[in-house]
Amino acid sequence: MFERLAALLADHLYERMRLRLRKDVQADLFGLMERVGPDRKPQTNPLAQALKDNANLRWNVKVLASALAEQLYATGVAGPTAPIPRDPQWSNLRSKLCCQADIESVWARYWCGQLQLVPLYRRGIWELCFALQAIWEAGLIIEGTRALGFGVGRDVLPAFLASRGVSVLATDMGGLVEESRLWRGLDGHAARVEDLVCPSHIDPALVASYCDFRAVDMTDIPADLHGGFDVCWSVCAFEHLGSIEAGLAFVENSLKCLKPGGIAVHTTEFSLDPSPETTDDWPTVLYHQRHFDELALRLARQGHELLPIDLDGGSGPLDRFIDHPPYAHDPHPALAYPMAPHLKLSVDGFPVTSAGLIIRTAAG
Repeated sequence: MFERLAALLADHLYERMRLRLRKDVQADLFGLMERVGPDRKPQTNPLAQALKDNANLRWNVKVLASALAEQLYATGVAGPTAPIPRDPQWSNLRSKLCCQADIESVWARYWCGQLQLVPLYRRGIWELCFALQAIWEAGLIIEGTRALGFGVGRDVLPAFLASRGVSVLATDMGGLVEESRLWRGLDGHAARVEDLVCPSHIDPALVASYCDFRAVDMTDIPADLHGGFDVCWSVCAFEHLGSIEAGLAFVENSLKCLKPGGIAVHTTEFSLDPSPETTDDWPTVLYHQRHFDELALRLARQGHELLPIDLDGGSGPLDRFIDHPPYAHDPHPALAYPMAPHLKLSVDGFPVTSAGLIIRTAAG
């Protein structure tokens, strides 16, 4: 008995010492990272010397990338002066990665016009255009279509589709699960139909007539939603379900909600890092080609088809720029924040872009 108590006490003392030592080391380390020491003189240690201009260098990169984007906008290939087509254009869209050429394409500029968005080099804009182009090419932006949106947040897609006569059930986790599971926070999730964004150019009466809301956990889709929809979609959502497998399982389960021959359109995070290393079991996970290959096999066994994925990340100059956090900040009132292009970005140190997946369900 005495030996057991002595062992427990020793373990307790060791843990206390370890934690105290860790705090002391961390304090010393963070102190070495400061630009100015306690004596108000510049730090001269190697770590401080290496890090002191890090923020300025990151800022300079953003400024240069922003200037390059502005030069491209001035040519009219994208940006506020880019021509907006009057009609949609068929592109034979397949699953693919976000790239600069897409923002400059006729099909993306058309949907920007319909959403009253400027075709900027932002992957969030690409995701909306990709989803609409895929749904349109499937012939489903018409009255009578039934659409199911997952994790819609404060997205414009439910209102836009409803304005075209599409019957939309928009779903999100707001009001359903604890706040700790809401990766965008309470303000970023919808909890009722009134939370859905309705731009000024869309008739709110149409949205009220054609759009409804329901709280749904993407990891536990209710069975009563199975088989009732022509199309389902999610925009940059399933990478936030906690793990790589949870996201893949969601995509697989979302197809149960579709009628035979329906389509699913999902966008997510794709790592451009050539190594197999990635993040998993984390609030934001990153997918690799091998994960999509596995998904394609799983779906094929059920008779579904994941359209072939074009993994070309683009060859434009902005396809080579990797934006880094903080994505928006003003380090000083005298320095105006540059609108850096945001097609590729750093997530936990990995170069990442958006991937769009298009899936056709079995014909039945």
